[in-house]
Amino acid sequence: MRIQPREELLNLWRSIMKVSLDGDKWQWGGRYERNSISDAEQLLCIIYPATVLPYFRIDQPDDTADDILEVLRPLGDELDIPQRLVELLIEHIEYYTEDDGPSFTGGSYFKSAKDGTEPTPQQMQVDVVDSFSMAVSLMLSTLSLVRGFSSTVMSPEAEARVRHLERIANVRLTAAMVGLLRSFVINVFTPDSREGLALLGTVNRSNRSTRQVAEELRSSLQEIRASLGEVTFGFRQQRAAELIENRNRLFEIGWTWGIAQDAPDVEGVPSVTNQRRGIAESAPFLYFTVNALDGITDLFSGRTTVLGLLNDEQQRLAGALKLRWELTQRYWGTIATFGDARRRPLEDLPWRTTDDRESDHFSLLIISLVLQDQEVRGTTSTMERPRLADILMKLGERGRVTSRATRDDAAVRYHTPGTEIQLVGSGRDGPDLFWRLNDFSPLLLKNVLRLARLTRDADLREDLIQTADEIWVHIFQRRIEHSVNAGLWDDAANVFEGLKKHNDRPSWYYTERIVECIVMAIGLIQDPLPRSANIHAVARAILSETDNLFDLELLEANVVDRGALRVQLEEARLNLNHAHEIASLRPATAIATVMDILRTLEKVRVARQNAAEGAG
Repeated sequence: MRIQPREELLNLWRSIMKVSLDGDKWQWGGRYERNSISDAEQLLCIIYPATVLPYFRIDQPDDTADDILEVLRPLGDELDIPQRLVELLIEHIEYYTEDDGPSFTGGSYFKSAKDGTEPTPQQMQVDVVDSFSMAVSLMLSTLSLVRGFSSTVMSPEAEARVRHLERIANVRLTAAMVGLLRSFVINVFTPDSREGLALLGTVNRSNRSTRQVAEELRSSLQEIRASLGEVTFGFRQQRAAELIENRNRLFEIGWTWGIAQDAPDVEGVPSVTNQRRGIAESAPFLYFTVNALDGITDLFSGRTTVLGLLNDEQQRLAGALKLRWELTQRYWGTIATFGDARRRPLEDLPWRTTDDRESDHFSLLIISLVLQDQEVRGTTSTMERPRLADILMKLGERGRVTSRATRDDAAVRYHTPGTEIQLVGSGRDGPDLFWRLNDFSPLLLKNVLRLARLTRDADLREDLIQTADEIWVHIFQRRIEHSVNAGLWDDAANVFEGLKKHNDRPSWYYTERIVECIVMAIGLIQDPLPRSANIHAVARAILSETDNLFDLELLEANVVDRGALRVQLEEARLNLNHAHEIASLRPATAIATVMDILRTLEKVRVARQNAAEGAG
């Protein structure tokens, strides 16, 4: 791979230290004024890889690698580093805690849809799903750091600070989980409504009658429809009841942009005292759905399970979130792959949403949902992975990531200023707001890497790695180059000639997503390679011939001879046994080992032949 994950991550950490530390003081904010999401993204750039990758651990001072110590030296020595991070995490959590509990506001990430106006102070304080999701990931990483560092001998004062962090991190994690429960929605509509016609138009790629397609779609979604009756906690059951009772209705599920306008409180959670009234439209948004699922996934990771990071209250909430998580992935996996196997809706670019908007960015988000569905269910039958790879490669070209942008190319808008999402329901206390997405390239890379990890086809995996390398070249060139923020992202003008203005302020939104891609690349490297029928066949054939030649040599060898030739044969026997043991997992290594054995056998044969000729 062209991505060298360890080197890239260490270089990124070095840049973060340079940008974020002014003497002893940590500098929050970047391209935008600090907010609960941006601050979490800034911290996750360090905390996330340090708690999910054994090579980058910093919670065990004696085991911290020398190159990591060198990069993080501005924070102090191996004992200082985790203690400084503990203090930064405490500062972050307490800054976003109001008198009535944790806050998850969008702040400077909210944009006004009305020219010449800014969001009002009240609007800046509205909770948003991105903040819930980032908080789940950051708090789980925080609890993981606390568990590891707690085994270190420290002063009573330092231990008290660690215990304090653990307590407030649990409070914030629980509140974020409650927020995600109350942001999950079902949008129910009739087939002849605007939403219904848009959905049926998206899934109908065979020009069949609308009635026939609607009936088949209802049938495909029947199990999901029935299971929605089990969704509880912070959810308005009337919508599910309406859907279950009237089988003619269509629906979509997922996460809206904030607390849903009709979301009830989650009962039985005494640690959460500030369940704010929701204002977000009760209809799912693809972007917020994908982000919510990413955060929820961390609740069921091996790290969370092995370390037992969730308390009893959180375990109960996690169960409710898991049902939403599973149903949402199944729903969108069904929609994206519905109908004729030769003509899947996902292949009809760009994806069209039920509010009748089209974008290749939406196509990338749908692929994310399909891949998550395949990861969970382990299924490949609904959408063959080579076809998914083809779609991703097309999107790379269409999005001008792996192809050259033309003058005034409309696709550049995917990158800057980004795809805009109208936040319906946000205009109660000011102008209508929108959310800007400009993570097209890292989302593309993440999907390519995820598909490479899923495939068991060696050739397809290699093609996907080459595509990932092309995308990485594009992303790497977008790093900020000419300011104190050099080494961070994102300066799109570096790759798009039509952009005249360079941006030298770091985007933690973009940089954190690059970190996620680097972590995923490390996971790909660690995964066992898929079996290649060709190389396994070659390995078996070479091993078979080597076995035969070795047996022939043993027939010729003097059993009582303990000379150099006999020693070489004994060593060859051990190596041959080892080659057989590893052939199924590492056939190329087995072949290389056998090549050395064959050379040894040839030397023995020639030496024996020369000895026989000399005796004659």
